[in-house]
Amino acid sequence: MQLSEQEIIRREKLSKLTEMGINAFPADEYTITDTTESIKQDFADNKQVKIAGRLMSRRIQGKASFAELQDSKGKIQVYFNRDEICTGEDKTLYNEVYKHLLDIGDIIGVEGELFKTQVGEMTVMVKNFTLLTKALRPLPQPRTDENGVVYDAFNDPELRYRQRYVDLTVNPQVKEVFVKRTKLFNAMRTFFNDAGYFEVETPILQSIPGGAAARPFITHHNALDIPLYLRIANELYLKRLIVGGFDGVYEFSKNFRNEGMDRTHNPEFTAMEIYVAYKDYNWMMDFTEKLLEFCAVQVNGTTKATFGEYEVDFKAPYQRISMTDAILKFTGFDITGKTEQELFDFAKSIGIDVNETMGKGKLIDEIFGEKCEGNFIQPTFITDYPVEMSPLTKKHRSKEGLTERFELMVCGKEIANAYSELNDPIDQRERFEDQLKLSEKGDDEAGQFIDEDFLRALEYGMPPTSGLGIGMDRLIMFLTNNASIQEVLFFPQMKPEKAVPQIELGEDEKVILEILNSREEPFSLAEVRERSQLSGKKWDKASKVLTKNNLVKVEKIDEQLLMKLA
Repeated sequence: MQLSEQEIIRREKLSKLTEMGINAFPADEYTITDTTESIKQDFADNKQVKIAGRLMSRRIQGKASFAELQDSKGKIQVYFNRDEICTGEDKTLYNEVYKHLLDIGDIIGVEGELFKTQVGEMTVMVKNFTLLTKALRPLPQPRTDENGVVYDAFNDPELRYRQRYVDLTVNPQVKEVFVKRTKLFNAMRTFFNDAGYFEVETPILQSIPGGAAARPFITHHNALDIPLYLRIANELYLKRLIVGGFDGVYEFSKNFRNEGMDRTHNPEFTAMEIYVAYKDYNWMMDFTEKLLEFCAVQVNGTTKATFGEYEVDFKAPYQRISMTDAILKFTGFDITGKTEQELFDFAKSIGIDVNETMGKGKLIDEIFGEKCEGNFIQPTFITDYPVEMSPLTKKHRSKEGLTERFELMVCGKEIANAYSELNDPIDQRERFEDQLKLSEKGDDEAGQFIDEDFLRALEYGMPPTSGLGIGMDRLIMFLTNNASIQEVLFFPQMKPEKAVPQIELGEDEKVILEILNSREEPFSLAEVRERSQLSGKKWDKASKVLTKNNLVKVEKIDEQLLMKLA
């Protein structure tokens, strides 16, 4: 393992701590009585507190030091005074351990009492501290100058998503997105539970991928010697439970689709699906409006949410328009009664990229997606989809060739999909067979299997039912003003990490690094050069190696060139 100079120094400090009999990774419980939040909410001079957190900054001034401690609730200033910590003759705990063997990023426990500084800042006077975890890698340390300009911010998206643990530590505002995500799930559960519906779990490994049009991930079960598929949707299993006698079931499910990745799609995502017996899609539209209004208030305290340049209002009721009318409104073309060839020719004529593998449903979907959906900013129900687009949906009770289906659009994106569920097993078999023909034609998103067990379940009788699916990741994007799905997933899927190049440092480079490691504040470039005592040629070569390999940074602040560790 190739270690950086800073990592080597931290390991040397770890060895010194061990030699002193200090366990840098103790196993015993550290009892905490307070948090940074509770201290600020219930502050009282001289109050005794015991907190733990990560050391985020230090300003050492001889026998005293102000530092900043960060826990899960926030940050607070702590004051280390040599004579308060070391009341006897032995000053090792402060002079050696605190000043020289602790680093930014170390996790410590602190016992002390509260006071306010002369400028009124709440502070903990440290009476004793305990090292709980030694950080062997240095944290990025963003700085803000007197003009509010931030330097060295940890803001590279790839690094942030790949090292979310660092992102959460140095960009604590990121945590709020995930707090709101959990609030959303809790709010939705509360709404469903209060309505009397039952949360369930269904299989992730499935013998037949069904319930959606998508390409699955395939794996193999060795003991049974059969292929298995990671679920693309949980719909068919939830309907089996309605057949079995449940009046309403819902599930938050991890789904997997072996398709492209972009700012709104991750191959692993979370969906919520709910099915309620004896209801139809009209009832479900009313239910969905009330659900999302409730969730928006629970998450943000208001029905309104900012998303990019738009202010979206989730207060019910929402606009409703049929897919046929939407396409007619934005293209002037009436899809009613059109043949597959007519739809193909029209799509081509308006510049949509289509091909011969696409059936009527896919062609209509492409036309709507390209020309219509981006126009719906406020929550809008798109209703009555053509039967070719909806293989699991009941045919419309009064409109030939359509189904009782809606999608909810917000800011041009779908966040919910719902049906009056198809419960006629003969009709359902014919729809599956039509999908199979499209698959054989070359449409790799069409259903490639006929789920005989699901058809058997329908033959036992499923009551009239309405179902709703919501993309939870996409919904929280709208509620937290994040245009990228990666921002609302703790650990989004990433490309394999590139191998870190092996860097061989010479003695001249090590001299410069040792100088920079001797204190936390940046040095002037001139001071480092003078201290190094390197000739001009050696200095140029060594500093170039360090900056090129991103081990040190040189930046200009207030007309002065500063050098610091990267």
